[in-house]
Amino acid sequence: MYAVIETGGKQYRVEEGEIIEVELLKVPQGEQITFDNVLLVGGNDEVKVGQPVVQGAKVMATSLGEVKGPKVIIFKHSGRTTYRRKTGHRQRYTRLKVDAILV
Repeated sequence: MYAVIETGGKQYRVEEGEIIEVELLKVPQGEQITFDNVLLVGGNDEVKVGQPVVQGAKVMATSLGEVKGPKVIIFKHSGRTTYRRKTGHRQRYTRLKVDAILV
């Protein structure tokens, strides 16, 4: 069984037991989270599509902590002058383990 959830302005296709990284949520490690914005539930040759969400569907997940994504390099320069600025950024994410999909 799988579901499509929305969190942090993005949509994620999740299955039970899967580990995903979503936009940062202020949730302590080990705490359980419930996602009510379930846009689609599928499996067993049956698909339920919400308008905009599937009524009564929930996805339960456990927080595994906070992680950082890959480094993105920002390089600004001007060709005529000696202007160079190099900075980096690492986005923070919350790692989740999907426990159950309830319909």
